[in-house]
Amino acid sequence: MKRLLYEVSVLLLILVPLAIMGISAGASADGNSIDKVYDPYVNQLEKELEYRVLYQDDNDDERDGAQRHILGAGLSWSDNLFTELYLIGKKTPAEDFEISAVEAEVKIQLTEQGEYSRDWGVLFELEAERDEHIREASTTLIVLQEWSRWVGTANLSLGYEWGNDIDNEWETAFAGQLRYRYRAALEPALELYWGESSQGLGPVISGSQRLGGRRQLMWELGVILGLDDETPDRNWKLTLEYEF
Repeated sequence: MKRLLYEVSVLLLILVPLAIMGISAGASADGNSIDKVYDPYVNQLEKELEYRVLYQDDNDDERDGAQRHILGAGLSWSDNLFTELYLIGKKTPAEDFEISAVEAEVKIQLTEQGEYSRDWGVLFELEAERDEHIREASTTLIVLQEWSRWVGTANLSLGYEWGNDIDNEWETAFAGQLRYRYRAALEPALELYWGESSQGLGPVISGSQRLGGRRQLMWELGVILGLDDETPDRNWKLTLEYEF
């Protein structure tokens, strides 16, 4: 009962201020919310370089071959606070590659790992388009639970987009992952993305390799299949993270 009351209080602590402020999170500014499922953890003294790419494969010529590239650098300030800055680039069938936006993230780990039946975190993001007056503020509640070798993670997002070049709107999104910890170098998973502008489900494999000291290389590769007409048929995603 004590654990349940604690977790309910965490939910209220996060969601009530969001409802009051009207700040929420949703799909990325390019209209596709398929990206990454965040875990709630922060490692003290961690530094990180990250690269993510999403490639769209679709029968629609306007979406086929579209790409999103994200390059980031992050730093933990304590054992529960992590910040990261990103450059976001895109390429479409009609336009060459360009740096389209910048983004800042703040992740806060709310509970110690294993302290309760579920581990909790929260993510705050602010994105600004480079050539258009479009801004997006987002907040994501992160929850993770383990069952033996299985790990379930859910990202519940609320968000708001505004600017002179877009209709101001609120959006919601969900990203979830069910992962099997087979071994450090190979962990298969299934991911689900459900947003107002994109819905997808598909397999993902990930792994990590220790390089000595605090250095570690982590990777993730998967394909998310579109579940509706608004989502590209196949969304190939690759993530590389170097922690040191």
